[in-house]
Amino acid sequence: MAERRRWTILVVGTLAQAATCSFLYGIPMLVPALRAEGLSLFEASLLVSAPMVGLLLTLIAWGAAADRYGEHVVIVTGVGASAVLLACAAVVPGSAGLAVLLALAGAFGASVNAASGRVVMGWFPVAERGLAMGTRQTAQPLGVAIAALALPTLGREHGAHLALLFPALVCALTAAATALLVADPPRPAPVEGVPPVRSPYRGSTHLPRVHVSSALLVVPQFAVASFTLIFLVHERHWDAAAAGRLVFAFQVAGAAGRIASGVWSDRVGSRLRPMRQLAVTSAALMVVIALGAWSGLWFVVAGFALGAVVTVADNGLAYTAVAEFAGREWSGRALGVQNTVQNVAAIATAPVLAAVIGDSRYAVGFALVAVFPLLAIPLTPVRAERRAADEQARNAERAARS
Repeated sequence: MAERRRWTILVVGTLAQAATCSFLYGIPMLVPALRAEGLSLFEASLLVSAPMVGLLLTLIAWGAAADRYGEHVVIVTGVGASAVLLACAAVVPGSAGLAVLLALAGAFGASVNAASGRVVMGWFPVAERGLAMGTRQTAQPLGVAIAALALPTLGREHGAHLALLFPALVCALTAAATALLVADPPRPAPVEGVPPVRSPYRGSTHLPRVHVSSALLVVPQFAVASFTLIFLVHERHWDAAAAGRLVFAFQVAGAAGRIASGVWSDRVGSRLRPMRQLAVTSAALMVVIALGAWSGLWFVVAGFALGAVVTVADNGLAYTAVAEFAGREWSGRALGVQNTVQNVAAIATAPVLAAVIGDSRYAVGFALVAVFPLLAIPLTPVRAERRAADEQARNAERAARS
């Protein structure tokens, strides 16, 4: 029974995060509708970033709340409030009101980011965490896939504002499912006289290096997620709904890639070695996309397809590494920091890249993006992870002998 329950909790937690991701990272699917309403690409990109601004400001606080009060109440409160705020955004006129409500929805949606990762760490043993966290990390591409399937058509037919009723409904349903089916993992009782576990950030650069390297890898991820649809519509003259269906397929493939990378990390006994190898591949793919955008040849679409898989595959690996480095007592806060630094990169990516691209300089923009995964390669602390694993093995061997 407990075995089945933890998988149910994983599935529901993943769906709750996918619901918030459908607006946190799915708003780029409304860019054609926003531009049809008179906004420039740069103005629309600011609205794209609004939910992530709210997310950024509250992630660490939600992580601390999950550490103290538990995951269940944090997820239900945050996702339920996001549903209400999105419903309000659907009926409030003007871009300014929309931006404020999207930012507030992002602030409450941040609750599920740290809390759902903490649930996975609590319910699954080390040997299955790569698979479990990889499954949980499918939430983002699945959320974007849901948005890609629904929002372009809804935006075209009903306008960008009313289209937000769709993610509002999805958030409301998953909040209810979480309230009914998700339970906090068991926690060890505090031992009297034992001092609290000290911060994993003291005397070590391992966690900061993972934070920074994964933030650098967010840039190609959000470049692909934010500009695939608008590139196909404005540069290749695709219909927005047809482009949305293609992006949906890309995101589903990306979700499968996250699970595969998690299984890969379980098999090789490392989270960061596969992450570094994916950074190399990501840099190469951004060059391919830049060349395709410059030449106008067909392989740019193949580059976007592969990029949608590769650029998201490292995400679960970084989250698992952060939680394992931090330990149970600090995992909520450490995952809050992880989400914060990643979302700093995510928030900056869309408007900065939009400014570089301008009217049609997509090749220049994507070539610039290729630099970021190259910088992540030497920063990923693979040797530190290996030393930590060796130390854990020695400690386990000493405990078995005693």
